[in-house]
Amino acid sequence: MRTRRAVLPDVEQIHALIAQYSPDGTLLPRSLAELSENVRDFVVVEEEGEIISCGALHFYGRHLTEIRSIAVSPKHKGKGAGRVLIDALLEEAEYHRITCVCLFTRIPDFFAKFGFEYARREELPDKIYKDCLKCPRLHACDEVAMYRGTLPKIAAVSLEQIQVPLASLQA
Repeated sequence: MRTRRAVLPDVEQIHALIAQYSPDGTLLPRSLAELSENVRDFVVVEEEGEIISCGALHFYGRHLTEIRSIAVSPKHKGKGAGRVLIDALLEEAEYHRITCVCLFTRIPDFFAKFGFEYARREELPDKIYKDCLKCPRLHACDEVAMYRGTLPKIAAVSLEQIQVPLASLQA
């Protein structure tokens, strides 16, 4: 198993991995065009030439980055690919001197092993503005917000700009 930065020829395999988790809402669907535009955000885990896991690091600024689009091939779950992937993404965040890494998840115990702590959704307005408004589960979200580092005191967007009732963001 090895990690590396994704390249354009990986987009179809990344798309296929993410697509396995999109129909039930586990992951937001990503089009081939969107993945091509953002391929530089992705890290992949390979085993014997096959991409078995992928994930992205989406930058909001030095104050915040998000780990997102984490997918592990079902036949490789439980074999360490997720751990290797998260380690590589956190290393990339450190390289860029990001002060806070966030994520939204349904498996908080897994991410707690990497030092992530619980956060209130309203503490991460950049994330809410970027993805949550487009999510089919906006008003019935079952994901937990988590962060590692120092929660940002600034944001590129404020909750007032989002105009979504706070009650709909709180699980």
